[in-house]
Amino acid sequence: MTTLVEAVALAASESGLAVVSTVRADGTVQASLVNVGLLPHPSGGAPVLGFTTYGKVKLANLRARPQLAVTFRNGWRWATVEGRAELAGPDDAQSWVTGPDHLRQLLRDVFTAAGGAHDDWDEYDRVMTQERRAVVLIEPTRVYSNR
Repeated sequence: MTTLVEAVALAASESGLAVVSTVRADGTVQASLVNVGLLPHPSGGAPVLGFTTYGKVKLANLRARPQLAVTFRNGWRWATVEGRAELAGPDDAQSWVTGPDHLRQLLRDVFTAAGGAHDDWDEYDRVMTQERRAVVLIEPTRVYSNR
């Protein structure tokens, strides 16, 4: 059986690139490539996957149908993590996000957990605010792979 840590490690050399699949209202799958990292949940510390997103499609899908799958790969090796999304952002309040500074730090934490680095954090913060970025945290319910 593949562990959550092993699944995430598959994409470590590519800054956590993974395919995230959500469910549209008509039941079809919407997939996109995002950077995903492993971090402790801000409320309680359990290990979760995290990525940031903005715009209408993925967020609308996750608000209505929070189940999703994240697939990591390295060559022909792959692992999928299924779970439920929990959103935190300017349009998705959470009781454990205590204000704009907390959200700003959470966006940074998710970015760095996925292998990201930035030379100008103030600029990063400005862009995240301008794009109304949200954090997507995924509590894993199933992990499986081809090995």
